[in-house]
Amino acid sequence: MRRLLCTTLLFSAGLAHAEVPRVATDIAPIHSLVSMVMQGAGSPDLIIPPGASPHSYAMRPSEARAVAKADLVVWVGPSLAPWLEEPMSSLAQGAERLTLQDVEGIRLLTNRSGVAFEAHDHGDHEGHDDHDDHGDHADHDDHDHDAHEEADAHEGHNHAPGALDPHIWLDPQNAMVWLDAIAASLSAQDPENAALYVDNAAQAQAQLVDLQADIQAELTPLRGQKFVVFHDAYHYFEARFDVEASAAISLSDGAAPSAARLAEVRDVVKDTQAACVFTEPQFNAGLVDALQDGTALKSASLDPIGAALEPGVDMYPALLRDLAAAFTSCLAE
Repeated sequence: MRRLLCTTLLFSAGLAHAEVPRVATDIAPIHSLVSMVMQGAGSPDLIIPPGASPHSYAMRPSEARAVAKADLVVWVGPSLAPWLEEPMSSLAQGAERLTLQDVEGIRLLTNRSGVAFEAHDHGDHEGHDDHDDHGDHADHDDHDHDAHEEADAHEGHNHAPGALDPHIWLDPQNAMVWLDAIAASLSAQDPENAALYVDNAAQAQAQLVDLQADIQAELTPLRGQKFVVFHDAYHYFEARFDVEASAAISLSDGAAPSAARLAEVRDVVKDTQAACVFTEPQFNAGLVDALQDGTALKSASLDPIGAALEPGVDMYPALLRDLAAAFTSCLAE
């Protein structure tokens, strides 16, 4: 009798688990947000492993199978990974897609133009609803740039001034809005666990509210400090916490800067008296020396994807904390 009862319980647990939607996510920060919402019910699959470029990636068979089996695919959108649209269409025809760049209520920014972001108006950040109430919707930031279009074919997404900046997850307010959208998509597919998804989303939002307040307190003393980034990937983080870069060394994370561009950045460093240059894991250390030109430049590493972090529920908060820590270590006097 006891053996029969145990067998029945195991069978029932298997049925309950099978009813939880299979979810595939594009990058580790999004995987972390979905993991927060699914905690206690299931775990999402990660399509693009940490350390791989989300802009152009060839999926391994295991990752293709995860897409094929998915009931729901959660991805930033074609602004970040345009190559993913074709495999989703062919492998996951019956799956629901949650395209996060299209979620109503988030703040969207466009690529800044020029080495020193000449066409960027810092006032563009004013007037946005900062989502103190997660149900309120912010206006999208629609910069108007007259600059020519310039696409980086190697990386597979558009770096043209005025095109959508795809690094949307680096604004924690956007993540808070996304948590509700993720919970809603999961609840529609799995009504029995709807209360769990909604509660998990609310708890994750509360965690991010506290984290944002901590980072704001940490970075507020750094406002006005001048710094240079390797490539313009941190606009959302900078805008949220009011610490703005003066220039970007490279057009994209996959492109080496030309001698002319490097000379322009060196002029910006000199003119603004920038004290810090933020590198990335694939950064050529010799570029820091090329920018010095008699000045003492501190450096610290930033990683918008969090390649060194373990995927999971703790990854997204850790990513934001690491970014804040790098800012503090490089800009604090």
